[in-house]
Amino acid sequence: MTSRPQRLSLSLPKMAVFTLPDAHEVDIECTSGAVWVTLDHDRRDIVLEPGQRFRSDIHRRALVAALEPSCVRFSAPGLSLAAQPQPAARSPWRLWPLLHGMSPA
Repeated sequence: MTSRPQRLSLSLPKMAVFTLPDAHEVDIECTSGAVWVTLDHDRRDIVLEPGQRFRSDIHRRALVAALEPSCVRFSAPGLSLAAQPQPAARSPWRLWPLLHGMSPA
């Protein structure tokens, strides 16, 4: 039995940074705007515009930064999308405002 991919769509304001703790086999698709994707210890600059997507084949943290107001869709077979996280649980998903041009990473 094959599981259907789980999806998460986000609207990111300009300069917001979304952290994906493990980008392995997660599709990152820009549906509007433009985003910059960077993986830990990877020298590539990956810029996605509407309709473009990226998938990593290695286990690394990814930062997705909105270069302008953007919408991004994440999908993967094992992506956990709990509707109501437990109060004591800390979500691995993080959305950071980009302050003074610096990334929190």
